[in-house]
Amino acid sequence: MPLVQAEPIPLNAIQLSEEENIPTGILELDRVLGKGLVLGSAVLLSGEPGIGKSTLALQIAQKTAQRQKTILYISGEESVNQIYLRAKRLGDSSETLLVYAQINIIDILNTIRKIKPDIVILDSIQVVYHPDIPSTIGSVNQVRQCASELIQVLKEIQACGIIVGHITKDGSVAGPKVLEHLVDCILFFEGERHQKYRILRCFKNRFASTAEIGIFEMAANGLMEVTQASELFIDQATLLSPGSMVTAVMEGSRVFLVEIQALVVDSGYGMAKRTFSGVDLTRANLMIATLEKKLKIKLATKDIFLNIIGGLKVKEPALDLGMALAIISSLYEKALEKKIGVIGEVGLTGEIRAVTNIEKRILEFEKMGFVSCIVPAQNKLPQTEDRKIQIISVKTVSEACKGIMK
Repeated sequence: MPLVQAEPIPLNAIQLSEEENIPTGILELDRVLGKGLVLGSAVLLSGEPGIGKSTLALQIAQKTAQRQKTILYISGEESVNQIYLRAKRLGDSSETLLVYAQINIIDILNTIRKIKPDIVILDSIQVVYHPDIPSTIGSVNQVRQCASELIQVLKEIQACGIIVGHITKDGSVAGPKVLEHLVDCILFFEGERHQKYRILRCFKNRFASTAEIGIFEMAANGLMEVTQASELFIDQATLLSPGSMVTAVMEGSRVFLVEIQALVVDSGYGMAKRTFSGVDLTRANLMIATLEKKLKIKLATKDIFLNIIGGLKVKEPALDLGMALAIISSLYEKALEKKIGVIGEVGLTGEIRAVTNIEKRILEFEKMGFVSCIVPAQNKLPQTEDRKIQIISVKTVSEACKGIMK
């Protein structure tokens, strides 16, 4: 169905083809997209330089080409020889994978109309130019016009499009904000380029949920999918150390066990430092203020550092109790005597609030060999005979911290 029509038609009269989705063959990516790439849609793939955007794009091209789909891989940053060398390292390529080194959008669009591929991959939108636009390559006008015309053609021929885009220093997609409104899906590749794990997040998706994430490991032969992720974000060697707590967080339909570490030391300067990595800045400060008020402890003269192992960024409120107990554990230099999981949202009055999907979180603790789990009493979880983990229900943050403060 073209983007622009001559006449309006009834919604229930629209006929869809049997194949509206093209699975990429990369399960972690398909999980984030929903069921795969949607015909006539445009996906913006962004991330920091060196994070693996081009590697993922080429792997998508190779995987889908093996499913007898015609792929047109357009590169404005690499020659066809460079693409061949990289593809050879990543795996086998099919004859239906076509490569095209070009930055003139007019030539690109003419080639797309001529070949009519199933999937078009453009790497990247910032290096493509329109000869009729009197501005430099990568400018706002160039990016907007090139992206608009490309998406129009994709919808005309009902092809899937993946547009690779760079980001600026503040983490936003380079180019005009309108680029984010033009596409149907925005994928963001995050992680430290010097670490091996990458997280794929979805910030916009017109066809599926934006809550799912995909996890990849950067290896010598490309990006490898990670299906058992809980072991990535906890360090068995530090679980029983002061300041270390493990909690279960939800990312879409998946449960991850993450280790949050706290370091509380006397401040050597006039103003105490607060350094947080991977946790929400506002919620971390709320937890510190709540602990000071409800536990009658002085943290104003302490430097407090919080970090989530593995580079994962968590904003879920269920992390609250883990942050609070980690701070108390480091302050009193007292570690837990056994592997205990922590789940709970902490209110400003010190109460522990219920969290969603509590059974799935507890089950993940059981699978990882934890013997106990501190949960909100509001969730009302009885200790059943078939449960292998001990449930410790708490109502307030004071009650949860008693064992550490003794």
